[in-house]
Amino acid sequence: DIFYREAGNPNHPTILLLHGFPTSSHMFRDLIAELSDQYHLIAPDYPGYGYSSMPAVDKFDYSFDNLANVVDKFIDTVGLKK
Repeated sequence: DIFYREAGNPNHPTILLLHGFPTSSHMFRDLIAELSDQYHLIAPDYPGYGYSSMPAVDKFDYSFDNLANVVDKFIDTVGLKK
């Protein structure tokens, strides 16, 4: 399960905030507060980080390639458009 923070009006331009390593969406808390009046912001936690579930390493590929797949699926799931 992917946890994410969301703020701002969905009718405003959307910005997807992707955290680095080893951090979480929590790193964007101040930025979200500053930008949420002008933008729709979404900040997910990668698997194993923040409040997202942490699959066992023998059941999940923690490679950057697979994290890109996770982000693609997340974008589709929440219905983000370009």
